[in-house]
Order: sequence, then structure tokens, then C-alpha cells
Amino acid sequence: MDRAGVNRSTLAAKVGIDRSTLSQLLSIENDRLPRADTVAAIASTLQVSLDWLLGLTHEERLGANILEKSLQIQPRSPVDEDLMRWHGEATGYKIRYVPQSLPDQVKTQALIAFEYGALHDVDRDQARTRQADRLTYSRLPETDIEICMPIQALHSLARGEDIWSGLALDARVEQLQEIAAQTEELYPSMRWFLYDGLSHYSAPVTIFGPQRAALYIGGMYFVFNTTDHIRVLTKHFDGLIRVAQVQPHEISGHVLGLLEEITAPDARAAQ
Repeated sequence: MDRAGVNRSTLAAKVGIDRSTLSQLLSIENDRLPRADTVAAIASTLQVSLDWLLGLTHEERLGANILEKSLQIQPRSPVDEDLMRWHGEATGYKIRYVPQSLPDQVKTQALIAFEYGALHDVDRDQARTRQADRLTYSRLPETDIEICMPIQALHSLARGEDIWSGLALDARVEQLQEIAAQTEELYPSMRWFLYDGLSHYSAPVTIFGPQRAALYIGGMYFVFNTTDHIRVLTKHFDGLIRVAQVQPHEISGHVLGLLEEITAPDARAAQ
């Protein structure tokens, strides 16, 4: 009403109801539900989405627009400006995160250089900027982040297998040390879970509280803005947490165990 520049009398007149009826609907102590045609008239008069007015979505756009925007396909930019903006808009909400490889906030410069080795220098520089921004965000006092990833991915990193094949032992040791240090520093505002990738699977996804969810499919994001879609993806994420084999308070110790495994004399000789 404030944004539309109307008071109660004006809105009631445009909607076609008594001012007293509108006052009852606006009262926090009133549990009376308005008629469907009244809700539709209010939404139309104030130029907001009917779903938003009913609390079914966090998007205020009108019907045709919200239907169009309930699923967006967003190309990924090198520095992921959209992701940083969505993080900022979700401040105070819980962020749920399944990373593509490792969480950006714990990546070392050596790992970033390895991941972006085949790309241009500008891409590596932008990836470093993204890592620094994510780490800064993770250190904010109001941050609440949950991360889930397969335990096998972390073991593959330690042993230099799969996508980490070719990453030098010293770089892997440095990366594991960074993970152990960051998980200790950022806990409990950042909580990291490891699940069995043999029995469960998740595509990379970030859920920004109740506002939106971004599913990464390689080179682009599928962005969901409607409440039902976000709830489904949140339920999927929470399911990964329930079956996690390694809990957040155990991550540092688990990583240190991997470090011992790959730095033992026999292991070093083999590598």
C-alpha cells in the first residue's frame, strides 16, 4: 500500500469492500480469510502477484511474469555475479550448498590454478576473486551455511584420483590442511557433511533460504523461485544430511586422517 501510494480508504474503494472489512483483513489479530475475488482484486490493485500475496512465492511479479520467471535458465559468468547477489539477498537465511567439486571458500590458490589450468588467466583471476568473496561471506556473523558432498570426492582429492589426477602431492596436502583449518574456524556457522556417493547422488545446487534455488548443470543454472520447487530441493538436501557418514564436528579429524594416509613414508614413495 505504501509503495502504491494508497491508504486504506482508497484501497477499499478500488477493491470494492468496506474500509472496516479491509481493516479486519490487515489486523494481525484477525484470522478471517478474505473471499477469493477480494484477494484477486487486492493483488490487481496493488500490482503484486496473487501467489506472493498468499505466501506461496517470494516473487512479487504478476501472474504471467511469475509463471515465466518460476524457472529461469541463467548462463554462468566467470565470477558468478548472480550467485554473489543471491547470497547477499539471502543474508540471515540458511544457505544449503552441494558444490561441483570443493566449496569455493576453502579452495587454495594452487587448486584454483589446477582447476582453471586450461583456461585464460582472466578466468583464474576471477575464480580467485570468487573464492575470496565466498570466504568473506562465510565469516560474516549472520552466516548460516550447510555443505554436503560425497565422501568419495574428498578421498579422490587426497589420493590424486579422478578429476584430481595430476594435482601434485604438495598441492593436495596444502588443500587438505586448508580444509581442516577452515572447517575448524568457521564451525558452527559453516557445517560440512559427507555422504556416501555410492548410495546417494546430488547435482550441484545452492538453496538460498526460502528465496530461490540454483541447480548447476554445467555452464548454466536452472533457477527456481517458487516455494514448492524450493521446498522439494530443500527436502532433497536435508535427506543427504540425514544419511551423512561424517558430521561437521568430525570433518577436521577426518581430513587430518587423510593427510596422515597420503604423507606416510610408504605413500609418499608410491606417489
